[in-house]
Formats: sequence, C-alpha cells, structure tokens
Amino acid sequence: MEFDGTRVLVTGGASGIGEAVAARLTGRGARVAILDTHTPASGTALCALNCDVTNDESVRRAVAAVADDFGGIDVVVNNAGVGAQGSVEANDDDEWHRVLDINLLGIVRVSRAALPHLRRSRHAAIVNMCSVVATVGVPDRALYSATKGAVYSLTLAMAADHLREGIRVNCVSPGTADTPWIGRLLSSASDPAAERSALEARQPIGRLVTAEEVAAAVLYLASPLSGSTSGVNVIVDGGMASLRLRPPRESAGRP
Repeated sequence: MEFDGTRVLVTGGASGIGEAVAARLTGRGARVAILDTHTPASGTALCALNCDVTNDESVRRAVAAVADDFGGIDVVVNNAGVGAQGSVEANDDDEWHRVLDINLLGIVRVSRAALPHLRRSRHAAIVNMCSVVATVGVPDRALYSATKGAVYSLTLAMAADHLREGIRVNCVSPGTADTPWIGRLLSSASDPAAERSALEARQPIGRLVTAEEVAAAVLYLASPLSGSTSGVNVIVDGGMASLRLRPPRESAGRP
C-alpha cells in the first residue's frame, strides 16, 4: 500500500486506460480525482470533475478544486488524449490543431496548473501517456504519431527542468491497446475481424495490450518507491518496438 494517502489526479480517467489507472490507484490506497469531459462509469475515484484539457480556465479551476479538496496533489497522470488516422495528407489544419491541442497542449496545461502543488509534495511525480508510435513508424498514423513524438520530447524536457525541484517526470508508451477508441476503429472497418487480427499480428505477443497492463506501468512510475526513476519511457507494446520474431511455422509436418 505504498500509495496510501497519496493524492492523485488522472486526466481522461472516465474510461479505457485512465479508468484502469484510477481503479488500481484507488485499490492501492490512493486518493484519486478524475478529470474528464465524461462521467466515470464506475466509482473508482473519490471525486470526478468535468474538465476540458483544451481550455486553460477549465483546467486551472479543476486542478485548484482537487488541490483544495485533497489538501494538495502528489501525482499527476496526464492520460487524456484522442486518436487520429491517415497519412500526412489525410487531415486538414483544423484537425491537426485539434489533436495537438488535446494530446500535447492538454499535458502542458494540466502540468502547468499542478506544478505549484507538486512542489509542496514529498513524493511528486508526473506520468505522461505517450505511445509506441513516438519511436516506431506505423502506417496511417501521421498526426497521432506527431503528437506522441512531441509528448516523448516534452517528457524528457520536463524531467530535466523539474528533477531538482523534487518532481519526477516519466512516460508510458503502450502498443495497440484494447480500449474504447480501438473498439470504435474496428467497428468502422469493412472487415472488423480481419482488422483486429492484423493489429494483433503486428505485436509479437500476438494480442492487443490490455488497459490493466498499461496501468501497472503507470503505477510503477508514480510510486514513491521509484524515487530514482525520472526521464524514462516505459514501453508496454507486446514487443512491437524491439522484437523481430520469425513468422510462425506451420505445425503440420514439423517436429
């Protein structure tokens, strides 16, 4: 119960990975506040506030309310984000601005508002949600990859800026995870079963990453027991970034 009494803010915590993070933290004794534009489906947090990470006033108001209610903030999990499909030609300027505003500037706004509170914590940590596409080229993810590449660079810069203030900054890079967004992506495909099989085959482990597996990595980085871990990108991708397995052999006629 190393999180006993730890005060945590999770953006995008109403579903998917964020919900799994909030549930695990609550189960380990943390006091968790969810910031989201949607209402959490389950009671995994002590409080849930409506917050739009693209609006600085909304962010500052929500962060201040959490700090006031909890008496401070120890950990920020910047999980809020949206997906995007297509090559560099596929999205117009408005969509580029929208996705960057959420995935990148949302982290900037929340972290900026939380920093005064984190500086007063004895075990301050920020965990940003990155992606394996920050460092691996994947077809039809130009816009999404650009935002996550920026999140990775931002994480390193923040880690350097704030380590001597006692604030650790790290990120987690999932592979393709079994989340509501992927569910919507599959449902819109002409052959959902074939598309799911292709996504699973892309990861050497042969299946999608689970939200719980990503949440476990977030908890490791957020834990006060990880005091020497800063500027680190924990990859949870089923081997996608680093493993090159041979194609599976057909079992028939093989020893």
